[in-house]
Amino acid sequence: MEFVSSLTISSLKNTKNRLLGIDHGEKHVGLSLCDVTWTIASPFKVLSKQELLQQFQKLINQENIVAAVIGWPVNMNGTIGPQCELVQKFVEKLIKVCDLPFFAWDERLSTMAVHRTMIEADLSRKRQREVVDKMAAAYMLQGFLESLR
Repeated sequence: MEFVSSLTISSLKNTKNRLLGIDHGEKHVGLSLCDVTWTIASPFKVLSKQELLQQFQKLINQENIVAAVIGWPVNMNGTIGPQCELVQKFVEKLIKVCDLPFFAWDERLSTMAVHRTMIEADLSRKRQREVVDKMAAAYMLQGFLESLR
């Protein structure tokens, strides 16, 4: 399975479709969506991996999603490690449910940046745990959207 280029993703843009951001975690998957102008990414929801696999096709259809941007957890030195392999295997499962183009976005330090923002916003630890995955997905998708400009 190969990821597509950002040019391939940007060629899919029209006024009716959106992108899905996916932050793959150990237990949960954070999801974000962009608006139809592909300008702003917003946190969407957090699901278990199994829930996402079960709901993926329906989600793609309901939200007019044409492609997904998934966090690519490369090591700090830029090498691909075991976490990337887990993400790739998960993407392969999603593609079996719905054949969608995927772009891998380098997500180094994104979760740390989101945690810092939530601390500055004075969110409780409990609330941080509830929203960190979908906030990280939105942070990552927003970075991708900005790279298209």
